Amino acid sequence: MFFVGLALGGHLFRVSGNDQGFSIVLQALPMVANVGSGLLYIACWLTNTGFVEQAQRVTYEYGNTFLLVAGLLNYLAMLDAFDIAAGRKR
Repeated sequence: MFFVGLALGGHLFRVSGNDQGFSIVLQALPMVANVGSGLLYIACWLTNTGFVEQAQRVTYEYGNTFLLVAGLLNYLAMLDAFDIAAGRKR
């Protein structure tokens, strides 16, 4: 989902030093979802790939959704693994 999201022109979120006030919150929540992608997000951050908005593309919103859901599904998989390890789920 991560690579499809990038191919569709999705935008990875990050909090920059220029953000102030409520803008930080609006950028931080989707950034937390994107960070759920783990090493892929870090690799994109180091190479500065995927952080440029491509809002002129028709598939831009689909790309954003794919990138956000990819990270959130990783969080869900981590929570599921934790529940299995804790014995709350078989």
